[in-house]
Amino acid sequence: MTLFAPFMLRGVPLRNRVVVSPMSQYRAQDGVANDWHLVHLGRFALGGAGLVFTEATAVQERGRRTHGDLGLWSDAHVDGLAAVTRFLQREGAVAGIQLAHAGRKASERRPWHGETPVDEEDVAQRGEQPWPAVGPSGVPYAEGWPAPAEMSAEDIREVIGAFRAAAERAREAGFRVIEVYAAHGFLLHQFYSPLANRRRDGYGGSLEGRGRLAAEVAAAIREIWPDEYPLVFRLSVTDWHPAGWQVDDTIHLARRLKDLGVDAIACSSGGIAGRERPQGMTLEQGYQLPLAAQVKKGAGIATIGVGLLWDPKLVNRALEQGDVDLVALARELLENPNWTLHAARELGADQDHQMWHPEFGWWLEKRARAVRKLGLRSRRRDGGKN
Repeated sequence: MTLFAPFMLRGVPLRNRVVVSPMSQYRAQDGVANDWHLVHLGRFALGGAGLVFTEATAVQERGRRTHGDLGLWSDAHVDGLAAVTRFLQREGAVAGIQLAHAGRKASERRPWHGETPVDEEDVAQRGEQPWPAVGPSGVPYAEGWPAPAEMSAEDIREVIGAFRAAAERAREAGFRVIEVYAAHGFLLHQFYSPLANRRRDGYGGSLEGRGRLAAEVAAAIREIWPDEYPLVFRLSVTDWHPAGWQVDDTIHLARRLKDLGVDAIACSSGGIAGRERPQGMTLEQGYQLPLAAQVKKGAGIATIGVGLLWDPKLVNRALEQGDVDLVALARELLENPNWTLHAARELGADQDHQMWHPEFGWWLEKRARAVRKLGLRSRRRDGGKN
């Protein structure tokens, strides 16, 4: 079955097609990774995933979404992330990092504090100050949000340089895959979406102009990123808005990025229009897989399918049909970090715990033999415990 077939992404071999999608934890202090990140990400390597991405990692301090975001704007961030990459690679997973800039979504409270702009309550209760956000235009993210400062040409050059410098640090930290976060209303998405970009210079207006920042970030990273290492972009394939970014626009941008050395597109959607309800979006399992199939066919580039994925048979079928090349799971893996190994059993790729690390698999197989010998197998399937 294709889900467990090896895959070569540029010059990096993956043991299977399972990708751990970036999942923000908001547990960093001044952007520095700590034991939480090591344990959080390490359990997915033990659980069998092929490629494990860090959460959104800010390339500038002002590009953080929250005070708890990871960062890579300083050399001081390298050692904490290097501890993560060493563990992932020792346990058979490829270490990937998502580089990000929140743009006008910066200075936000953590989700459990409200997902609203940082305010006086955060200062009083947590000692966390707000900071000014920037964006392509002075258009707020949502009602009640402050208008960002419109970025100057110098601001844009600094951001491109920050992505380049962060990629150099990512290489030093031992990462082998970079994903640029250009989706879900983050800065690069803000530039290419007409809902957020009202500029009339070379970074606005036309489709070419609005996609220019993404292209220049890709080119800057490729200048220093090892030729054998993959570069991925996560795009919002559609804004789910009639006046916004459309699938054909993504195909155009994906072709442009491919020519600049981008190897795959992680195909997500939405996130640009604040609290406004997406138009025409139906939430169901695998609802974004057809978007990935369109991008793969239209741009001739590898795609990663994401979004409400949990059924091994469904994702394996999408891979076998050629709709996507890899599948990325997030919250399903939070609930079950061993999803990959259980999927292997369900699909018939592993019946005796051979794919598990022996420290786990030996014990689990011993229990399985005892359960079979005692005739308790049917009871376990019916919810019995042993």
